Amino acid sequence: MEQINIHKAKTQLSKLIVYVENGNEIVIARHGEPVAKLVPFKSSKPNRKSGSAKGKFDIPPDFFEPLPNDLIEGFIK
Repeated sequence: MEQINIHKAKTQLSKLIVYVENGNEIVIARHGEPVAKLVPFKSSKPNRKSGSAKGKFDIPPDFFEPLPNDLIEGFIK
């Protein structure tokens, strides 16, 4: 893990981003003391594919029918 000073981090941020995107980590230091770490971002969002649930469930025929009035009134009150 490489350590750099804040000035270098500010002047070469674009290059550091590319370096980190390749799986590396960088410690940013002030006066030789570590204050931050630049690490690759890992998304917690699952990789979803469109249509992956096709055929796994059926939509009931009345799904698109209007809701009963008494139920609608419950949302309005």
